[in-house]
Amino acid sequence: MLIIPAIDLKNGKCVRLLQGRIQDETVYGDDPAAMARRWADAGAELLHVVDLDGAVSGKPCNSEVVARILGSIRIPVQIGGGVRDSQTVQAYLEQGVHRVVIGTEVIRNPAWVREVCRAHPGQIAVSIDARNGRVATHGWTRTTDIEAVDLARRLQDCGIAAIIFTDIHRDGMQTGPNIEETRRLAESIRIPLIASGGVGTLEHIRGLLPLEKAGVIGVITGKALYSGAIQFAEALALTRESGRMGDAFSNN
Repeated sequence: MLIIPAIDLKNGKCVRLLQGRIQDETVYGDDPAAMARRWADAGAELLHVVDLDGAVSGKPCNSEVVARILGSIRIPVQIGGGVRDSQTVQAYLEQGVHRVVIGTEVIRNPAWVREVCRAHPGQIAVSIDARNGRVATHGWTRTTDIEAVDLARRLQDCGIAAIIFTDIHRDGMQTGPNIEETRRLAESIRIPLIASGGVGTLEHIRGLLPLEKAGVIGVITGKALYSGAIQFAEALALTRESGRMGDAFSNN
């Protein structure tokens, strides 16, 4: 299971929010590119970047910062926030983004999502962000009546590389991920799933490891890394040890 550090961008800075509330921010750095290098040097295999300003405005707002991040590291980067049209997808991919994450348009324009997945196979991920089990859009400012599991099932044959599932109430709270809902979602689809929201300790990561069998390929963590509640090296060692044990078990 991948440990995926998150870099959330707001006004060009690296921040973290509580439950997605734009007014509840903590600034963790003025140089997101330096932060990206920190995680890459620590052994991260994938970086998760969110343009928070873009998520609210509906168009990328931190493009120059993203370019600096991409130019500073060699590991893959996935990015979302304000991705609402094919031009934005194309621009990010041409910049060198590994995977573009789409959220709001999955609800507003599912036909376009299918189209862009066909145009860029393996390079599109979908973010399903849920509040009390129901999907939220527009930078988490609006909540729909659509169940997260139902939306995931609709996406089954779109050619999506991965689904990123976030429990909004747990995001930034470090109270633990919603393991049962994550399991339910993973077991209902064949698309690889990345868990997000609530990770605050190594034990929380340990609790997610059994979900690898259900298709959970990674976990995104932000605040716990920045606050020091989780040391990246320890989280990485935990997942690698789990992988070795799984390999040993399967070979017996």
